[in-house]
Amino acid sequence: MGIVWVIIIALLTLVGGVALGFFIARRYMMNYLKKNPPINEQMLRTLMMQMGQKPSQKKINQMMRSMNNQMK
Repeated sequence: MGIVWVIIIALLTLVGGVALGFFIARRYMMNYLKKNPPINEQMLRTLMMQMGQKPSQKKINQMMRSMNNQMK
């Protein structure tokens, strides 16, 4: 009966560690992306110019707003 308890405790510890690690990593990545967004207005303006579009400030603001809404 002793070996069964060792296996049960080991499995519970493993599941708990995986769950805790997942939530810690998720929170870390969310904070990192909030502090360092993957794209900013200057990058978006350059991207649009490379695609042959003349970026207006209204269009850039609209695209930044839609990206920020997707992040939430």
